[in-house]
Amino acid sequence: MSRGLKPLSMAMLRGFLRDRTAVFFTILFPLMFLVLFGGLFKDQGAPKADIIQIGSVAVIDQMPEQARTALVDVAEITTATDAADALEQVRKGDADAAIEQRGDQLVVHFSEADQVSAGYVIGLLNSIVQQANIGVSGQPPRFSLDALSVEDESLQTIQYITPGLLGWAVATAATFGAAITLVGWRQKRILRRLRLAPISTGDVVGARVGTTTLIVLGQTAIFLGVALLPYFGLKLTDYWWMAIPLIVAGSLAFLSLGLLIGAFTDTIDSAAAGANLVVLPMAFLSGSFFPLDNAPGWLQALSHILPLGYLREGMMDVMVRGAGPLSVLPHIAGLLLFGAVVTLIASRFFRWDAI
Repeated sequence: MSRGLKPLSMAMLRGFLRDRTAVFFTILFPLMFLVLFGGLFKDQGAPKADIIQIGSVAVIDQMPEQARTALVDVAEITTATDAADALEQVRKGDADAAIEQRGDQLVVHFSEADQVSAGYVIGLLNSIVQQANIGVSGQPPRFSLDALSVEDESLQTIQYITPGLLGWAVATAATFGAAITLVGWRQKRILRRLRLAPISTGDVVGARVGTTTLIVLGQTAIFLGVALLPYFGLKLTDYWWMAIPLIVAGSLAFLSLGLLIGAFTDTIDSAAAGANLVVLPMAFLSGSFFPLDNAPGWLQALSHILPLGYLREGMMDVMVRGAGPLSVLPHIAGLLLFGAVVTLIASRFFRWDAI
């Protein structure tokens, strides 16, 4: 190890810890989102369909007790006698659908404005009608339906928001840290002194990489420590530890992005603005704050090629989905490749002195 690497790394780390603003926005600010989202959605499950029953609906009223109990778990049915009022509630979005029975026909009224809820309700009621048809035939049904979730029952909202918010925190720490440090040192002429000092460029880069890695690993420990508290109830899979090399690769990728931003900015304010302009939209587009299951296909495809999408998806695989250790290798490779390419571009525009 070079003699200049250790003292330079310690100086960077002490500088970070003494900067209260940097500590807040790097560690405490993202952690606030984890505590907020984890607390608000801790007990949230799948939403129930809100259905208004107009008058007597024999298909619903004559359901076997076991079937009615199962229906209550997925739908909240209220009765009404005024059809016009029920349809108005559906039109305004106060209810997902209204149903009435006309002879042997079950009529479902829904709003085109919310096709997701409408599709769910129609599918639910269609299954009820099919079950009623089997009952009318007088023949015992040959088949039964048992609905099972692909996720373990222990999985809660905290399982999904932790990887996303942790990925955003890592991206923020690495990008902001590199960009602001580079610009600040250039303004204070520290880079010029380092250039003239008996310290190699490799030591400067190594110190920055080592400091960033320590910071993001500390972030990870704090995030997981809070999320594992009984109040939040995070459950880690057997291969969660593979998230560590993935996070290190992610920190290198976003460190290179911070160096690129720092190469094109001349003040700390502009560096912070540039980093924020890149990281925050990327967090939304990669699904760090909310799932993109219902997003357009092009947006889902974009999320898979963004570096933050690689980081979040890889952590989801090993921390939540229980995928094997080898599953994150493509994500690590993608992040390292991104970091290498961006570092080459940043080095092309690197400046020791301010303009």
